[in-house]
Amino acid sequence: MTAPSTFGLSSEARNLHWLLTNLVEEVPGIQSVAVVSSDGLLLLSSDPGRNDEARQARETKPSGPRGSSADLATIVSGIGSLTIGAAKLMAFGGVKHTMIAMDEGSLFVMSISDGSLLGVHGSADCDMSVVAYHMALFVGRAGHVLTPELRSELRQSLESAAAGSAR
Repeated sequence: MTAPSTFGLSSEARNLHWLLTNLVEEVPGIQSVAVVSSDGLLLLSSDPGRNDEARQARETKPSGPRGSSADLATIVSGIGSLTIGAAKLMAFGGVKHTMIAMDEGSLFVMSISDGSLLGVHGSADCDMSVVAYHMALFVGRAGHVLTPELRSELRQSLESAAAGSAR
């Protein structure tokens, strides 16, 4: 993981970046992580440099890139919306987490707070219980600090980074 610049961010935003970095570095098999707001916007990513790659690849390939943080955020947001709708139809309460196991990997989505979601793309050989455990730790540590103000700050820092790299 390439560490994103946290210069100028609040201590809460820097701590959230640190928690995300630790999640990726400490859990074997994690390929990509995205924190998504309730409205589907990427707030924090394990590989922010891939967002520029995603934009460039979309210009050259109509089908878009595979595996970028922007794509993971879109998928996480869609799955979150789908499972919330299903839970409402079934009247079973809120969705805590979702796991999708595929032949070549896994996708985990966990609620953080106020509709925000944590999405993790894991390799085929990752230990799903270890990933889920560390995601729960992240959510427990990050949930209380992910305020509307912090979400706004994280979104602005992503937009500033994208504008800076476009120059």
